Amino acid sequence: MIGSRPILHRGPAVDRAGGTVIGAVVLLTALAGVVAALLGLTTLLRLGRTITEVRPFLSGHQPSEHAVSRYHVRWYTITMIFLAFDMEMVFMYPWTLVVAQMGTPAVVEMFIFLAILVAGVWYAWREGALRWT
Repeated sequence: MIGSRPILHRGPAVDRAGGTVIGAVVLLTALAGVVAALLGLTTLLRLGRTITEVRPFLSGHQPSEHAVSRYHVRWYTITMIFLAFDMEMVFMYPWTLVVAQMGTPAVVEMFIFLAILVAGVWYAWREGALRWT
């Protein structure tokens, strides 16, 4: 203290906050630079000016149909069913680790979950989603 008035100085919190803001600005600027560089690189390396100028490689032959037209709509239904069962496995792996600790409530919850999935498969089967003809 000099005289009767205390000396005011910047505390470490102010310095850290200023450093954090400067660091964030530097990182955002670097990110913007990387994005701009990648966009410029893809512009320089692209094969044609528009998408219609670029033909898919098909052993030198001209394509006879549009690329998306080859996939039947049934594949999307099968994909949704696959994703449902894929999510089942995402929930079942951690469940196997805690089922011994949780006991009967964990087993009951898993059977309810599996019953909902079986009901979904039954509905898909009934609606003909699994039929290929």
